[in-house]
Amino acid sequence: MSAGALVSGLSVRKIRSRWVWLILAAAWLALYLAFHGTSTLPLSASSTTSVQNNLNSFNNNISNGRNSNPVFLYGVNYVQVGMTHFVSFLQSLISQPGFGRPAPLIGWLGVIAIVGFVSWLTAGWKYAVLGVVGFYILGLQGLWQESMDTLALTIAAVLIAVVIGVPLGIWIGLHDRAQHIVLPVLGFLQTMPSFVYLAPLTLLFLIGNASATIATLIFAIPPVIRLTDHGIRAVAEPTIEASDSLGSTTWQKLVKVLLPMSRRTIVLGINQTMMAALSMVTIAALISAPGLGQVVIDALQTLDVGTAFNGGLAIVVMAIVLDRTTSAVGERSQQVGGRHLLGPQARRLAFGAGAVVTLWAVVESAMYVWANTFPSSPTIGPAIVAGASNASNWVQSTFSGITVGLRNDVTIAFLNPLQSMLTNAPFWLVILGLCAIAMIIGNARVAIVTLISLLLIVGTGVWQDAMQTLAMTIVATVLTLIIGIAVGVWMGRNRQVDRFIRPILDAFQVMPAFVYLVPFLALFGASRFTAIIAAMAFAIPVVVKVVADGIHGVPAPAIEAATAAGSSTWQLITRVQLPLATRSLALAANQGLIYVLSMVVVGGMVGAGALGYDVYSGFVQAPLFGKGLAAGLAIVLLGVVLDHISQSAANRIDPSRH
Repeated sequence: MSAGALVSGLSVRKIRSRWVWLILAAAWLALYLAFHGTSTLPLSASSTTSVQNNLNSFNNNISNGRNSNPVFLYGVNYVQVGMTHFVSFLQSLISQPGFGRPAPLIGWLGVIAIVGFVSWLTAGWKYAVLGVVGFYILGLQGLWQESMDTLALTIAAVLIAVVIGVPLGIWIGLHDRAQHIVLPVLGFLQTMPSFVYLAPLTLLFLIGNASATIATLIFAIPPVIRLTDHGIRAVAEPTIEASDSLGSTTWQKLVKVLLPMSRRTIVLGINQTMMAALSMVTIAALISAPGLGQVVIDALQTLDVGTAFNGGLAIVVMAIVLDRTTSAVGERSQQVGGRHLLGPQARRLAFGAGAVVTLWAVVESAMYVWANTFPSSPTIGPAIVAGASNASNWVQSTFSGITVGLRNDVTIAFLNPLQSMLTNAPFWLVILGLCAIAMIIGNARVAIVTLISLLLIVGTGVWQDAMQTLAMTIVATVLTLIIGIAVGVWMGRNRQVDRFIRPILDAFQVMPAFVYLVPFLALFGASRFTAIIAAMAFAIPVVVKVVADGIHGVPAPAIEAATAAGSSTWQLITRVQLPLATRSLALAANQGLIYVLSMVVVGGMVGAGALGYDVYSGFVQAPLFGKGLAAGLAIVLLGVVLDHISQSAANRIDPSRH
C-alpha cells in the first residue's frame, strides 16, 4: 500500500470515528432532554435501602456469632488476637505502657539512638543525622507518643508484608504461570482506593489495631511483590547461564546470584511498601488506629487547621526520614566499593562505639523518666498550631476574593453542570452512555464489565452519590492532565527544569494522602472544590513525571529531522514529541485517573460528600454501617469502570500495549 493510500485510509477512519461520536452524543442528549429528572434513584444522607439494611443485619449476625461460628472460633478470632498482640508488643516497646511498666520499654532517647545508629550502619552518616533530627522534631511538636504509635503500626505491617511478599515475589519471578495468576490480583488491589479496605475488614476483625494492620498490610504488600518479581526477572541471562554451567543448584543460584543481583530492586520494593503502609496507617485512624492519623482526623472534624497542620507536618517528617533512609539503603546495596572518611579498622571501632552509645541510651531510657518520656519543654507544637491557624485566617481574610472566586468559578462552570447532568439523567441512560463509550473505545468485553459494574452500583443503592463522585473525578482528572502534560513537556524539553522540579515532585509523592487535605482546607474551606484541588495535588506529580520521562525518551533523530525541516517549537511538540510519547501519555492518564479517584473519596471528610462521606458515616454511625459498606463496594466498582475504559483508551492510542 502506498503512503498516500495509507494516509487516505487513516483520514477516512478518523472521519468515521468523529461521526460515530457525534451521533452518539446527539442521541444521548436527545434522550436526556426527554427523560431527565426520571429514574434518578435519589437517596438522602440518612436514608438506607433494603440492601443496605441487609448488610447491617449481616454485620449484626456476624457480631452475634463471633464466639460461636467455627470460622471465627478457629480462624478469624485467632488472626485478630495474634495481630492485636503483635501490634501491642511493638507499642509496648516504643509508645505505650507495657511489660508491667507505666511507660514503654524504650523511651525517646533510646528510639532516637536506635534510629541514628541503624541509619548510620545501613545508609551512612548523613541519613543518621536526618533520622536523629527528624525524630527529635516529632518530640518537639508534642506528638512523640502519637508518632511512635504510627511507627509501631507501620513496622508491624511492613514486617509481615516483607515476610510474605519477598518469598511470593521470588516464586512468581521464577514461575511464569504463578506470575500470570498473581499480577492481575496485585493490579486490582493497587487500583482500589485505600478507603475501601477498611469497612470489610472491620466486619471481620472489628474496629481497632488488628483491622488497621491487616488493611495496611493488604494495601502495602503489592509493591514488594511486584518489585521482587521484577528484580529476579531482570537478572541478565548470561549470568544465570554461567551459574548453571558451574553446576549450581536451584538454591545456590537463588542465594548467590539472583538475590544479590536483585537486591537494590527488592529494597526499592520494601521502600515503596513502607511508604504505602505509612499512608494507610494514617487513614486507618478512621477505624480507631492510634497515632498521627487520629490527630489529623480529629482536627479535620472540627476544622481545626492548626492542629491538623501540626499532625500533618509530623507525618511528612516521618515519611521523609523513612523514605530517604530506605532509598539510601537500596542505593548503597549496589555499591561494590566506595570512598570512606575512615579506614576499615577505624570504621569498625566507630561502629562499635556507636553500638555502645546506643545500648547505653536504650538502657537509660528504660530506667529513667527523663530519657523515657519526651520532655514537655522546649516545644514547638503550640507555636506551629497557632502559626498555622493564624496563617489560615489571614489567607482566608486577605485572599478570600481570589480563593472563593476560584472555588466558585470551577464549581459553577465545570462541576455543577457535569454533576447536574449525571445526577438528573436516568440511571439507565448513564449506563447506556458509558457502555457505548466502553464499546467504541474498547471492545465487547470492556462494555460487559462496565455494564455489570454499573448495575451493581445501582444495586448498592448509592447511585446518586456515585455520580457525584464521578463528576468530581472527571473534573479533577481533566485539570490534572492539562497541568501535568504542560509541566511534563516543559521538564522533558529542559534538563535544568527537570533537575529543579523532579525533587519537588518526589517530596510530594512521599506525603500520605491525608496531608494534602490540610492546606487546601485552610485555603478553600470545606467544599467539593477542596477535594478536587487536593486530588489534583495528589495526582499531578505522577502525571508530570511519566510525561516528562516519555518526552525524554523521544528518539533524537526524530527531533533533529523535524528541526531540520523547519518545524517551530509548537509543531515540534504537537507533531513529533507528543505523538511519539503516546505510550507515556496513556499511562499518565490512567494513573492520574486512579490517583484522583482515591483522593476524591478521602475528600468526603472535608465537604466533598458523595461516596467518601458515606463510607466515613458508616464508621461513626452504626445504623449507617451497611450504607458505608455499600459505598465502599461502589467505589471499587467505579474504579473498575474507569480503569477499564482508560486502559482501553490507552490501548487504542498505543496498540503496542496490547
